[in-house]
Amino acid sequence: MATSPLPAVPLTLEGCSVLHQMMRFRWTAWKALPPDQQDDVLAEAGASLESLGQTAVYSLLGHKGDFLFLHFRPSFEDLHCVQIALARLRLSDFLEPTTSYLSVVELGLYDATLKLYTSLAERGIEPHSPEWEQEVSGQLERHRQAMAQRLWPAIPDSKYICFYPMDRRRGETANWYQAPMAERQRMMREHGLVGRRYAGEVQQIISGSIGFDDWEWGVDLFADNPLVFKKLIYEMRFDEVSAVYALFGAFYVGLRVSPADLSKLLRT
Repeated sequence: MATSPLPAVPLTLEGCSVLHQMMRFRWTAWKALPPDQQDDVLAEAGASLESLGQTAVYSLLGHKGDFLFLHFRPSFEDLHCVQIALARLRLSDFLEPTTSYLSVVELGLYDATLKLYTSLAERGIEPHSPEWEQEVSGQLERHRQAMAQRLWPAIPDSKYICFYPMDRRRGETANWYQAPMAERQRMMREHGLVGRRYAGEVQQIISGSIGFDDWEWGVDLFADNPLVFKKLIYEMRFDEVSAVYALFGAFYVGLRVSPADLSKLLRT
């Protein structure tokens, strides 16, 4: 039996890099542009957006912005390239950033971690020893191959998006990071069961942002009926992991906009 305490940090898998760009549209300046110049700007933007690949545009509801540009890319370098490409468009003269969010698709492996760490300890393998690290590396690679589709998802074609950042509490009367791993595993399993009941109605993509942005995770929900966002999130508020430990940032809800739809929205 290993004598050192088991690590408290669960294993995770990371996939595609994700950038959300929230923009306000400068309507006054746009309306002052002659119609033929508007057409040129929209034609350039449409052609560029069609060629960008894993990028989607959403028309936001409410006061927090007019558009959300969502980018899925293999790396941060690729995100930087698409950010610059968007900034070079003439359309960007009429876009004012309100906020953004940087993250990477993340899959938490609480169940697998606890089983692996317990097995290694029972075999007398010390945490962080070369043998330990080799076993962990092999386990991660097997999970990485099995979950490739979830790590490198396509942006869903759903009509609506709901995005919000979130944290786990780490102070006051509750601290997620001081709870034993087995307890966190149990709570996350119960939390996940709620989401699975909505599997046919909503697609959820979780991205990790610790060290990348102001919150710890970003959550994207995609659905054709926006009411499912309310029902899912409300039901989740009643499970322990959310009721006790969750903190939520601003919510953004938008409708998917194709390049052709963008022209219809902006043509004056």
